[in-house]
Amino acid sequence: MRSATSAGSQVRPVRWRAGAGRVAAGTALLAAVALLPWLSGNDPALTVLRARSADQDPTPEQLAAVRGQLGLDEGPFIHFARWLGGLPRGDAGTSWVSGEPVLPQVTNALAVSFTLMLGALVVTIAVAALAGSRTLYLGSRRLLRQARPATAAAFLAALPKFLLASLLATVFGVWLGWFPSSGWKGPASMVLPALALGVPSGAMIGGLFDQSLPAVFQEPWVRTWHACGFSPGRIGRHALRGTLARVLPQFLPTVVALVGGAVAVEKIFNIPGLGRLALDSAIAQDLPPLQTATLVLAVLGAIAGLLIQVLRRALLGPALRDGALPALHPSGLPAGRSTRRVAGICASILVVVVVAGLFRDPLQVDTAARLLPPSLTHPLGTDALGRDLLARLGHGALRTASLALGVTVVCAATGLMLGMATRVGTGVAEVVSTLPAVLAGLLTTAVTGPSAWGAAYAVCLVGWTPYAAQAAALLEQERATDYVLASISFGSGPVRILRLHLLPAVLPAVLRNALLRLPTVVLVLASLGFLGLGEQPPTPEWGRLLSENQPYLELAPWTVLGPAVALVLLSVLALSAVASGRCGSGSPFPRRSKAGQAFR
Repeated sequence: MRSATSAGSQVRPVRWRAGAGRVAAGTALLAAVALLPWLSGNDPALTVLRARSADQDPTPEQLAAVRGQLGLDEGPFIHFARWLGGLPRGDAGTSWVSGEPVLPQVTNALAVSFTLMLGALVVTIAVAALAGSRTLYLGSRRLLRQARPATAAAFLAALPKFLLASLLATVFGVWLGWFPSSGWKGPASMVLPALALGVPSGAMIGGLFDQSLPAVFQEPWVRTWHACGFSPGRIGRHALRGTLARVLPQFLPTVVALVGGAVAVEKIFNIPGLGRLALDSAIAQDLPPLQTATLVLAVLGAIAGLLIQVLRRALLGPALRDGALPALHPSGLPAGRSTRRVAGICASILVVVVVAGLFRDPLQVDTAARLLPPSLTHPLGTDALGRDLLARLGHGALRTASLALGVTVVCAATGLMLGMATRVGTGVAEVVSTLPAVLAGLLTTAVTGPSAWGAAYAVCLVGWTPYAAQAAALLEQERATDYVLASISFGSGPVRILRLHLLPAVLPAVLRNALLRLPTVVLVLASLGFLGLGEQPPTPEWGRLLSENQPYLELAPWTVLGPAVALVLLSVLALSAVASGRCGSGSPFPRRSKAGQAFR
């Protein structure tokens, strides 16, 4: 058994290395942002002039004057060093476009985004609590017998945030007039954007929470407490505490995404937030506000990461320090007949729709058949150019699924490897998770140009952080179990412990997370396409279908109904696969023959 002194001596270098990882990742992120105008291949002076005015053909003298005024001939590193030198004095520079001080702009945008984040976070927690309430109730009363997919959570998580924002703005803002549909004019302006951001995020967190609860109810202490006559409410509270410790790391990318990743929602509701400021500055290659906004997001991510770590350690208590935590168990629940039925129905519908669409031409334009409703000729209707939506949905299925699956595999593998390097990887993940996918898209498309592969690279650049946070947290918890400490005392080396104990305990949970996030990857790619950074027309890709038909949501809702339902079916199918495959957290107990070798 480790003493508190030895545990404290091990925590200090971990914190030091995590801090070094935060500093290194933050510096690299800011340096990459500083290189954006030079990476894009466009003349920064020309971009700044066009952002200042509508003059599309400036003279060479005007361009030379702007270069001299901004010091662009000095190169990016001189600008970066000068900007860093002004920060200790509270000087973040002046905007290249407006000529106004940057710090007040960023401060005002941060105040708006932070307020919106708090509202969206309340919605996220409420939706997540509703998603897991049924499993918590049944498990605390020993009534949980079968694993079931959370179909409602899958439906909500599969809703694109920009599509949900357009729907809420149209129905509750324009038709009913209950809330403002544009601008930032007070608390009422926060309701619809908070719902658009919080409902899908809460459904995702709730899905992870609902899938983690059965694992906690399989731990030995639950059976012991039931035998001793403890009340279901008390057992449920302690199970909730253990589950929250496992799910909390997933809040970091969610919280930061509610601040910097809400660009599409901010554009729809015309909200002057931090994400929109960063996007507009990046498009205009206005470096001072872009660098300052990126720094604020990085600091916010580091603070949120530290707070989540403190809260998680408080939930786990002294058992984390003393090596007395229970082992991570799989859910161990058989998949019910309803689970297999739901999976079969979803798979059958997707196959029928895809096969039917493959026999049609997705690129045929018929201007006389624009925005036709569903009929026998066009079962899903037509888009604004008269193209058959069933054909575009069917032909885009393979491209969408393969690209999203490839991105998910790369992100999960990268996150698992970096999560195992907990001493440095934790700090790096906290900083990288603050980078909005749209900003990563701008950095990658500056080199590759707007394309599906550029969007995929952008998602890979930031999409590994949830898996790294999850792997690091579970590895820390698994290392604090008694059987791992016993293996070490019997002479097992790090490689043997990693192969026989740690990886089998963590890998199933990461795989479950990857399956649950697969539709989310499609939505992120769709968001990049919505902002012009992803798949380009006329390619029939599901995300592209959502983004290009979003303006016609009120006039012709069937144009987005097909791809939206396809994403919902894909999400439900992923949840059914999780429930059927028992992709819970691993445990050494089902593998006694292998685990026992560590003690020989």
